[in-house]
Amino acid sequence: MAKQGPNAADLLNWYDAHARVLPWRVRGAMADPYRVWLSEIMLQQTTVAAVIPYYVRFLGLWPDVSDLAKAPLDDVLKAWAGLGYYARARNLHACAKTIVENHDGEFPQSLAGLEALPGIGPYTAAAIAAIAFDIPAAAVDGNVERVISRLHAIETPLPQSKPLIRKFAQALVPKKRAGDFAQAIMDLGATICTPRSPACGSCPWAKNCEAHKLGFAQSLPRKDKKKPVPTRTGTIYWIENDRGQVLVRRRAEKGLLGGMLEFPGSNWAAKDPVTDVPPALKCETLPQQVEHTFTHFHLVLTVRAAQIEDPKALNSFCHWSNCYWLPLSDLAGAALPNLMRKVMKHAQSH
Repeated sequence: MAKQGPNAADLLNWYDAHARVLPWRVRGAMADPYRVWLSEIMLQQTTVAAVIPYYVRFLGLWPDVSDLAKAPLDDVLKAWAGLGYYARARNLHACAKTIVENHDGEFPQSLAGLEALPGIGPYTAAAIAAIAFDIPAAAVDGNVERVISRLHAIETPLPQSKPLIRKFAQALVPKKRAGDFAQAIMDLGATICTPRSPACGSCPWAKNCEAHKLGFAQSLPRKDKKKPVPTRTGTIYWIENDRGQVLVRRRAEKGLLGGMLEFPGSNWAAKDPVTDVPPALKCETLPQQVEHTFTHFHLVLTVRAAQIEDPKALNSFCHWSNCYWLPLSDLAGAALPNLMRKVMKHAQSH
């Protein structure tokens, strides 16, 4: 007798009884592709709990893709501030404009069409296709990689195992209720087949899970050892004037923290950076430092503070291009990334 593998029906029955209630989720009807897309972009490398208030706020500001396309990018970045990975916000805005300008405000209903949009990769395209259009596509995120790795006891480490995981995942997608299946397997990974201490006794696929049978489900998926994260250093300047303003500038649109506001300072280098400052600027080095970890490096910033009476004294200082004075009262609502909010808190506490 052939060995029986996992099937979609068992998972869907479990999902019907245990699905998470989420603001972007629709039961018993087709989902709005705008809401699916918005939630999936926000959920990349971010937890559900962190995303929910941002998602609700975005919908309140921009209820549909046309509204988002018409919004100034700076407003989108302000609303996004705190979610991190700011390229997602820039691509979100660019994608909305592309949908309105090139697709009459309608999301393409094919994987290829969706993947051609700014900021939409294979996973997001599959998620939108399945959840919004019921196309039988496998949306493989970290949760799904973990579930499939355990189901089939795949010991090849990630990322080498990705093609095999995708093949197994696609084979499970049903022709009907593809959207429910995509959300069900995500829920399974998020609530039952968790990274540590999976609740195998509550899993609808436990009887078919090879790693569970072999007793090493918790150790999968295997991952290549991460390389040590290098440390970079820099100097940043908190400069106030007697009008209750602080000096800020906008970062380049492309690159890390693109388009966000920052306080002026040095480059972030492996060795101690040197930053020229106007001779008339008397800076005080604040005690302690500000630390922040990005995906590929750890950053340690020395904060230097100064207060000046004449804001025009810095106007001709070419090393700090694109600087301008921002009222301190406007900082709370400004498009400041988390790193700069750490700097602000550090400076104001001293």
